[in-house]
Amino acid sequence: MQDAAHAFFRSAIETPSPSGFEEPIQSLIRDYVRPFADNVRSDVHGNLVASVGDLSGPRLMFAGHCDQIGMLISHIDELGFLYAQTIGGWDPQQLIGQSMTIWTAQGPVAAVISRKPIHLLNEQERKQVVQLKEMWLDIGAKDEAEARQLVRIGDPVTLDLTYRPLLGDLVSGPGMDNKTGMWTVMEALRRASSSVDSLRCHLHSVSTVQEEIGLRGAKTAAGSINPDVAIAVDVTHASDCPTIEKQQQGDIRLGRGPVIFRGPNINAKVADRLIQLAEKNSIPYQLAAIGRATPNDANVLQIHGGGVATGLVSIPNRYMHSAVEVISLSDIDHVAELLAKFALSLTLDDDFIPS
Repeated sequence: MQDAAHAFFRSAIETPSPSGFEEPIQSLIRDYVRPFADNVRSDVHGNLVASVGDLSGPRLMFAGHCDQIGMLISHIDELGFLYAQTIGGWDPQQLIGQSMTIWTAQGPVAAVISRKPIHLLNEQERKQVVQLKEMWLDIGAKDEAEARQLVRIGDPVTLDLTYRPLLGDLVSGPGMDNKTGMWTVMEALRRASSSVDSLRCHLHSVSTVQEEIGLRGAKTAAGSINPDVAIAVDVTHASDCPTIEKQQQGDIRLGRGPVIFRGPNINAKVADRLIQLAEKNSIPYQLAAIGRATPNDANVLQIHGGGVATGLVSIPNRYMHSAVEVISLSDIDHVAELLAKFALSLTLDDDFIPS
């Protein structure tokens, strides 16, 4: 992985992007991809589309959503404490005692989120799972008036956006779901652009928005691109840690490479092409199965228009939707390489109609 590409990835993790509030990260991406993309545009929904390649070739769309789960300020009480709704799927237990940031028009405001201390919980409360309504954000305001000078209803909130290297090539932080996928599709575009004379497709790498609240950005982006072939990149649950059942999730491990999915949401010929390219280019890979419509951008891409030949490549991720998501840098590097090889392999002669 190039130093500049790694720096871009770290900056992405440290940049806020709750669903519906992706502008800061899209600005970061735009500045990064502009030197090697033929065209960079944003649509009315907020998707960022970077394109390169042969305009007369098949239209290939890579989709990696840039949005992350977050919160939204919904109430400020008379004491200056703040209450929030969730954006996306949260386990409220993950929020207790966390450092948070409220992203206001005046800049970031530090906050903490907590609940009544254990010493003050009655016996029944100790047995219950905490509910979101029992937690509040504290910015240190002395009263409601001071809080309202800084924070407005509808301001987004994220966990403290910390990038933390672990042993080996593992790194941790919130938003690995799915800034890792976004990074891979943009890095694949960069690598494909360096071999543009051999690129016979028109590649569109899309940083999609609002995946966490219903796969919304991929749907609208596909509407303007109208791809012939599409590959979604998202995270998947790693099963190489305690309590995760391999019988259901599969044996998915960090550092073992891209996870290529097979199942009814996946075009079999696209999956086979990905497997063949991985083997031909000595890219490690893992296989996974899903027997239903996927809960990610591949879902809406497959059924766009008259149908799109769709693949799904995933990145193993421990502790998804938490402050301490963990991924392997070698995995995202290998995903980017596999995507670039796929783009360079695509021609007008390819037929992905099942047979």
